[in-house]
Amino acid sequence: MGKYEWTKARILRWTLGVSGWIFCVILIFVVEQYYRWHVCNFTSRDGEPHSYNIYEGATLDSLFTLLREDYEISTETDLKMHMRILLFRYPEPGHYVLPAQIGDRDLIETFKYGRQTPVRITWNNFVRTREELAGKVTTHLQMDSVTLLQYLEDDEFLKPYGLNKETSRCLFIPNTYEVYWNITVEQLFDRMQREFNRFWNAERRAKADSIGLTPVEVAIVASIVEGESHNKRELPLIASLYLNRVHKNMPLQSCPTIKYALGDFKLRRVLYSHLNVDSPYNTYKNPGLPPGPIRCPSPETIDIVLNAPKTDYLFMCASPELNNTHIFSSSYRSHAAAAQQYRHTMDTIHWVNE
Repeated sequence: MGKYEWTKARILRWTLGVSGWIFCVILIFVVEQYYRWHVCNFTSRDGEPHSYNIYEGATLDSLFTLLREDYEISTETDLKMHMRILLFRYPEPGHYVLPAQIGDRDLIETFKYGRQTPVRITWNNFVRTREELAGKVTTHLQMDSVTLLQYLEDDEFLKPYGLNKETSRCLFIPNTYEVYWNITVEQLFDRMQREFNRFWNAERRAKADSIGLTPVEVAIVASIVEGESHNKRELPLIASLYLNRVHKNMPLQSCPTIKYALGDFKLRRVLYSHLNVDSPYNTYKNPGLPPGPIRCPSPETIDIVLNAPKTDYLFMCASPELNNTHIFSSSYRSHAAAAQQYRHTMDTIHWVNE
């Protein structure tokens, strides 16, 4: 009887020991699977995040070839099992940024469901032409600049937006925007229209109405104002001057529009010979506003035009002191005297340099 009791206890201990060992093995397996699934199976070789552009038609082989260049994969077996569980057959195209460590589930679902990381597109008010704008906008996009330029110059495409090729830049208000890398041209224009409408809220549209201009016309005036001076303190007076000329249907006689018409933005001094250029942007020949902006004006300058002070200024001339200021006049006689002083200063400098 005693021998039987001893054998039973021994069997019990053996059973418990084996069960405990099996439990530990299972626990280790479960913990490891949890860790590889949720926490980390991919570790960046340099400890830094890495970004990838995945194109249409990419395969799993091409994807993991890219990933292996930057990441150590702890267990390929677990990865393959997790891929089967999640039915991961191909990656969605897009731009992705992966952290330095990532588990299989997050990695697989990121590429399977196209959970892209947005990219930033940005441009400023120094962008003048459609070609420049297309180049700036597409710097970090799958879209190429030639494609975007074609749409910027397609009057039929632009018609629903109330634009044409000359005014298409007005839709692209300088700022920084987050979009997806593989955004289509149509999606981009729709996004810019939403941003345009958000900026041109009821208050700004009411101010534009009060000065007798549309938002696009305000942008055109703002582009000329910016081209006239880098002195921000003078911009409200310059805006007031040009609004006065617009309302009187006078030629704007803006030198920056001549530079735009010539395509020479480094031209330092506009001469009488330049004023004969045959272009709708020649505001010395053509009264009223040019057909489009001469740059992408900043939101700040647009607001300056909308809030321009009331003055009777019709003329402006660079100061003969060459201090980045202007002399404003309401009569041509005063303006002619100021212009004569400026020309004398410039001729003197030219003679001294020679």
